[in-house]
Amino acid sequence: MRIFLSGPSGVGKSTIISAILGKNRDLVLSISYTTRPPRRMEIEGKDYFFITRQQFEEMIEKDAFLEWAHVHNHLYGTSISWVESTELAGKHILFDIDVQGVGQAQEKGSPGCYIFIIPPSMDELRSRLDKRGTEDEFTMKTRLDNARQELTAWKRYDFLVVNDNIETAIKDIQSIIDACRCSKTEAIKRLPWLLKIA
Repeated sequence: MRIFLSGPSGVGKSTIISAILGKNRDLVLSISYTTRPPRRMEIEGKDYFFITRQQFEEMIEKDAFLEWAHVHNHLYGTSISWVESTELAGKHILFDIDVQGVGQAQEKGSPGCYIFIIPPSMDELRSRLDKRGTEDEFTMKTRLDNARQELTAWKRYDFLVVNDNIETAIKDIQSIIDACRCSKTEAIKRLPWLLKIA
């Protein structure tokens, strides 16, 4: 099962992801390939797979990514083979992914449960970003403009979760994941003999 989770900066996605991973032992966070150098304390194969730009571009040519993006002069992408091998090992995958990545995954026909986390209002989103105390006015405007742009993609998703209360949002997303476990696609993976019944 593939869970694709998106939401604009400041919507509470990181907190939600941490809680969801803590509740689901069979769910792992997707690990991206990247061309940027590792930061202190980052571990190869746990935080990212660190590769050269040439290696990354060769993977693009081989259509080896489920999705990839160019961010701040570096390349990031999710390997199809990593996804498939992780699923073969009996794990479900949670993707922390932006709307462009979701578009690419959908274009490749990736099955999955697509969830979009939405703020209760743009004013509330601005208030949450302001409380961080890490953004100057220019960065704040950029983040809010990006959020408005991302929100136009809501129709791509199967589920919309409004985070007006973090505990409620976590419960809602857990309920969605539980329901997705019972989808026809997931059932057929576990019970392929069903396809033989007319």
